[in-house]
Amino acid sequence: MSEDKPAETVETASAEANAIPNGKGHEPGEEIMASVKTPPADDGENPQKTENTEANPPESQEFLSAVEDKKMTRFTDFEGKTSFGMSVFNLGNAIMGSGILGLAYAMANTGVVLFLILLTVVAVLSSYSIHLLLKSSGIVGIRAYEQLGYRAFGTPGKMAAGIAITLQNIGAMSSYLYIVKYEFPLVIQAFLRVDKPAGEWYLNGNYLVIIVSVAVILPLALMKQLGYLGYTSGFSLSCMVFFLISVIYKKFNVSCPFVDYSNSTAGGPNVTVSHQDPACIPKMANLNSQTAYTIPILAFAFVCHPEVLPIYTELRNATKKKMQHVANISIAVMYCMYFLAALFGYLTFYGEVEAELLHTYSRIDPYDTLILCVRVAVLTAVTLTVPIVLFPVRRAIQQMAFPNKTFYWPRHIIIALILLIFINLLVIFAPNILGIFGIIGATSAPCLIFIFPAVFYIRIVPKEEEPLRSVPKILAACFAGIGFLFMIMSLSFIIIDWTSATSKTSNGH
Repeated sequence: MSEDKPAETVETASAEANAIPNGKGHEPGEEIMASVKTPPADDGENPQKTENTEANPPESQEFLSAVEDKKMTRFTDFEGKTSFGMSVFNLGNAIMGSGILGLAYAMANTGVVLFLILLTVVAVLSSYSIHLLLKSSGIVGIRAYEQLGYRAFGTPGKMAAGIAITLQNIGAMSSYLYIVKYEFPLVIQAFLRVDKPAGEWYLNGNYLVIIVSVAVILPLALMKQLGYLGYTSGFSLSCMVFFLISVIYKKFNVSCPFVDYSNSTAGGPNVTVSHQDPACIPKMANLNSQTAYTIPILAFAFVCHPEVLPIYTELRNATKKKMQHVANISIAVMYCMYFLAALFGYLTFYGEVEAELLHTYSRIDPYDTLILCVRVAVLTAVTLTVPIVLFPVRRAIQQMAFPNKTFYWPRHIIIALILLIFINLLVIFAPNILGIFGIIGATSAPCLIFIFPAVFYIRIVPKEEEPLRSVPKILAACFAGIGFLFMIMSLSFIIIDWTSATSKTSNGH
């Protein structure tokens, strides 16, 4: 027993520093190495870590005691059971948001070649960012974004990560429910061909948001583990594949230039064939006043970082290499879908494409059955993304408020209820709050994607392994600098938009 006392002293030195939300148990020697920040030979890819088959509740954990050999069941101390494919679905669903609807507009303002270059660069940077997170996670044996912040900068780092995740994902959930509020009534109205609504309750967006939240989002958000949402994530992605196929199909069924439905004398879509119309020639590169605005849109096209570590936690037989494969496949699939949707949407409308692609189709024929089905599919995909985004928020709140508590169903349920009620109240009673979330997104997204992974990596990786002036840490520092650049650009554009809108309003009066 005397030989075990030094290990016990090391492991119990700091209670919160040792609160490690891992997806599975660790070898005692491995935990000691993590405590003193000495990296294992290959911590993230040690196959022996998969031999622990004891399943425990999924929301927190502390180090094992080397003396008593007892497990403290905490938040995520359980054996991951989510398959590789389901993990890809979950991460892909986290990446795929409503932003795909605006990519054709982004291509119209950058040109095909410049858009492809920017999208490729952003995809590579996102994959590199996830690599930094997984490397930091593997060295200290932590699979919670907030606890990585704690290990790097103490309580301020933990709170900064938790607050950024909470604000970013609440903003994302609010934007998704805004889409449900404003799009769902229009889709129902178009299906029923109701030209002038008379106040029917089923055409009231506020009622529809509440119904969707209670009937669909809440039951999924109450799942104990994120891995259970793999099936709904797969269905959500299939809806977006349907959207992509429809966009490609419409390219060959809509002539250029098109005439608005309201201006068409025949009362239907335009079928006039254009011969070398200058407006129907795609631009390979295009620079205009809107080009700079598309850069932040593309920079945040692969936001999934708050969900990476929770998905890593629940991945079966998890290793860094395996999780990096999950991330790379998810990013590659979304990259292809993004580019194809943008390309064929742009080649359908060229310079006439709107910021919201489906609205442009409605200008041709608002009662087009295929496009109405596509809008329903997009609404379904957006709705099924909300529970995926809610999980990291609940986890962040628990890490900040209840870091050492065991899994407790009432707390799990109450946090989800409070979050959904709060978001519904925002969507219903504070429609102008989106501007505030624009500022929050422009601040928190660069932190979660670029800045935090880089600075956590620089602080956590021991100097003995990688000196401060080593190439990996210099690259990480440059990566953080890119994040600050994107943050400044995004905030600047938002402020310019606000000031220009204010000046237009004042001139109107």
